[in-house]
Amino acid sequence: MIDQLAERGFGVADDFVDPKLLAELRERCVELHASGGLRPAKVGRGNDAKLMPEVRGDFISWLEQPERDAEQRVLARLDELRAMLNRELMTGLEDFQGHFAIYPRGVGYARHFDRLVGTDARAISAVIYLNDGWGAEDGGELRLYTGGGASVDVLPQGGRLVAFLSDRFEHEVLPARRERMSFTGWFRRRPLEGFV
Repeated sequence: MIDQLAERGFGVADDFVDPKLLAELRERCVELHASGGLRPAKVGRGNDAKLMPEVRGDFISWLEQPERDAEQRVLARLDELRAMLNRELMTGLEDFQGHFAIYPRGVGYARHFDRLVGTDARAISAVIYLNDGWGAEDGGELRLYTGGGASVDVLPQGGRLVAFLSDRFEHEVLPARRERMSFTGWFRRRPLEGFV
């Protein structure tokens, strides 16, 4: 993952979480959805945030205080990666902010950047897929636009981690033929003073 990020700005690592942790995270995501803990995702932030289902149709739940062992373990795994990225690539990452997400069948997320206007805190975007038995026929790929009209599609197979530089890659989530689950977020650094 580190070599891929250094060479091309994005990387894919299969089996980033072991099968037991993957199953527990998937179970937690399903449980949150069944209990109403996942809410329709908004576009924008703060007072300007609004529902725009034509842009994104996922349901999310931010992980602010990990309540379950699986949540603590996935955050610890991501923190190990953060420390390695800081050591090997001098990224200056301070923490990880993430949420569970479910995309119902047939919905996606239109092309966008993860870097929010007015802040450079989000440095590296990361997605861990929680899907079970996902195949190419299920769709739901993450499409990364790599420049010059080229793109790379990443199939959301369970246990797979995809990470990319938040300010460099526009991307979209293509509609899937069945429900699609992930744990998604950003490695963040302290914002630069005066960044606009």
